[in-house]
Amino acid sequence: MVMGRRPGVQRSSWPVAAIDLVGLVGQMGVGMARVPLRRPWCGQGNLAHNVAVTVTRETMRTFMGYSTSLPIDQFRSIELVLDDLCGVVLSPIVSFRGADQEDGMVGGVLGEWIRPRNGRSGGTILYLHGGGYVGTSPRMYSVFAAWLARRTGCDVFVPDLRLAPEFPFPADLEDAAAALRGLVASGVAPEQLVVAGDSSGGGLATTLVAADVVAEQLPVAAVVLFSPEVNLQLDSPSVRENARLDILPWNIPTTAYLHGVDPASPLVSADSQDLDGWPPTFVSIGGDEMFRDAIRRFSFHLDEADVDAEVHEEPGMFHVYPILMPWSDSGRRTIAAAGAFVRSRLPPVVEAVAAGMAGAA
Repeated sequence: MVMGRRPGVQRSSWPVAAIDLVGLVGQMGVGMARVPLRRPWCGQGNLAHNVAVTVTRETMRTFMGYSTSLPIDQFRSIELVLDDLCGVVLSPIVSFRGADQEDGMVGGVLGEWIRPRNGRSGGTILYLHGGGYVGTSPRMYSVFAAWLARRTGCDVFVPDLRLAPEFPFPADLEDAAAALRGLVASGVAPEQLVVAGDSSGGGLATTLVAADVVAEQLPVAAVVLFSPEVNLQLDSPSVRENARLDILPWNIPTTAYLHGVDPASPLVSADSQDLDGWPPTFVSIGGDEMFRDAIRRFSFHLDEADVDAEVHEEPGMFHVYPILMPWSDSGRRTIAAAGAFVRSRLPPVVEAVAAGMAGAA
């Protein structure tokens, strides 16, 4: 269930929500009016690509800037409307991508299953969604999960995590750990299990790997991270240098999530972790994203620890570009690379099934 439907989570009245939605539409209009002034024809790709990057960047900046300026009850009401809208709009796209979607529960945690339509699974991906530790829902990630399912041949489970500020750290870690253990308890062999995530979900994935995979010596097949938030101190030069290029707000909030936890703690900032014993890891970075330097540093530490790792950096791209622009050349290359990485780390008999799925993509 989306956060707005959880017991005890406050929502604004529908009249207030309606006014906020009108305000959001108005702000989106203002954002689109700025696009021609951003020189959208300039960039590292062709004209269509450059315009798409500019429009996506302006849309996401406007949405995040407006929605996070609202009181939390109003934010939850808008999120609830968007979640319902995604349920209607995105389901046909998931089906078109050759995947089936259904609600599920793993380890006592609700979530969404996205499965390759032929019913054969090459493995299972536990996907932890992004949203700055405060927003989005599994349903909003259904299309990207369908891309992953098709490219990897794996079933994808996106748990419905408890989010800040109502549920600060470590509530989301508890949910992710329960889902991980639930998958294993249900019969998913660790060597057929992949832990994945993007942005804050990527940061949570690194915490889960350190706390439950490495510490418990659980031999998962791979870890896949898209623009992971691996340093909550936010003190890397790229946070400032790329602020005008990225989709993220220049004042990225983490206080509501950390709730007093030291942002430098290795538990929440993976670039400070001891990475010995990490599973095979795929990392995706946008060359223009604010988290670039921290992710590069994390990737360097993976190499220092002799982890089987592949780092894929796309120049000129912003934060979580494969999620926002999976149809673009950059998004397709990254998803294809992640799919190949996962398939090559799964057991051989499983890989054969997954390879057949990828060939149909």
